[in-house]
Amino acid sequence: MAGNSDPLTPRAKLAVTAGKAVAAASRAAGRGSGSVIGGRVALKLDPDLLGRLAQNLDVVLVSATNGKTTTTRLIAEALRAAGPVVSNALGANMPAGITSALAGGSEAKFGVIEVDEKYLAGVARDTDPKCIALLNLSRDQLDRAAETRMLAENWREGLAGSKAVIVANCDDPLVVWAASSSPNVIWVAAGQMWQEDAWSCPSCGGVMQRPGDDWFCGECGFRRPTPTWALSGDHVLDPHGSAWPIHLQLPGRANKANAASSAAVAAVFGVPPQVALERMYQVQAVAGRYDVVQFQDRDLRLLLAKNPAGWLETFSLIDPPPAPVILSVNARSADGTDTSWLWDVDYTRLTGHPIFVIGDRKLDLAVRLEVANQHFQVCDNLDQAVQMCPPGRIEVIANYTAFQDLRRRVGN
Repeated sequence: MAGNSDPLTPRAKLAVTAGKAVAAASRAAGRGSGSVIGGRVALKLDPDLLGRLAQNLDVVLVSATNGKTTTTRLIAEALRAAGPVVSNALGANMPAGITSALAGGSEAKFGVIEVDEKYLAGVARDTDPKCIALLNLSRDQLDRAAETRMLAENWREGLAGSKAVIVANCDDPLVVWAASSSPNVIWVAAGQMWQEDAWSCPSCGGVMQRPGDDWFCGECGFRRPTPTWALSGDHVLDPHGSAWPIHLQLPGRANKANAASSAAVAAVFGVPPQVALERMYQVQAVAGRYDVVQFQDRDLRLLLAKNPAGWLETFSLIDPPPAPVILSVNARSADGTDTSWLWDVDYTRLTGHPIFVIGDRKLDLAVRLEVANQHFQVCDNLDQAVQMCPPGRIEVIANYTAFQDLRRRVGN
């Protein structure tokens, strides 16, 4: 680890103190955790604060379109076997939120940081990470994020020559292209259920060939690298070929993939797969995701799905028909205001489920379900939807701000 025992200058200490005071005031006023506003104030007072706070930490950055928050939690849990961890566990993943999180971890050895895709290159420059985990890239927030290949190019340029160990998903061609500029990459076969953003070669624009689990470009020869770690059913295969069972309370194939990448990251810091995977069992829910809550004498399971890739993975988790499903979609600035992505989601996978539709953009979603020949009812709010649901556990799937609305309503 670099630096002396106290890398903070008087100015940096003032910035941290002011940021914490503003965050506390924001919390007291009922305006959320205050981490973003506190971080903004701190960075205004000391623009180099993020780098100073990271100086005495072994830093891991986690970036992806889907699974960042969960994977960050899994890695943090695994690394606690080797020492104290500071992490932005609530998902405030831009520089202000990250600064705020690190300011609270003066005793930590490791910093495990989720980073928004657009900010990865800058945060990597500021924090000098020892390891960077790249999970996937797919379309998301169409009005805010550049299209996926431009994001991959941003990563590729930002990580070129990085000293960090890059742990990257070899099943996502965009991630492979982004990571290939780095001299030290560990490839993980974590799978890729959603492939609609990777039909053209990110290197030359040619058509990707996808025989079985493999992929390659027939025109320039860009191809899937050979993994040293792999998800295989309910096990993680390590570089020695040993199979380690995955113990998770989180549901679904996507979370097993997150665990495989997390085990590879933990190994970079000397935490063996068996220890890492056993520790991951502690994680029951992540910022409310996967929580089962009681509401109006019913069991509701809260599931977050923010984009087509996330909805596809979520549909694979839900109880079989005729389990009732409530869908909620907003299009506020934090979600992305463009809802055209709804047309990329295969809603025929909900056939046989009674469907109830709520949220700011319930009518947009209703039109999409109509075209998909699904039976659904539009409701005014969660309370009405729950009252109309037939018996059984209710699966509630919502995008970002709709999910926050739901959590507030059910007191979660």
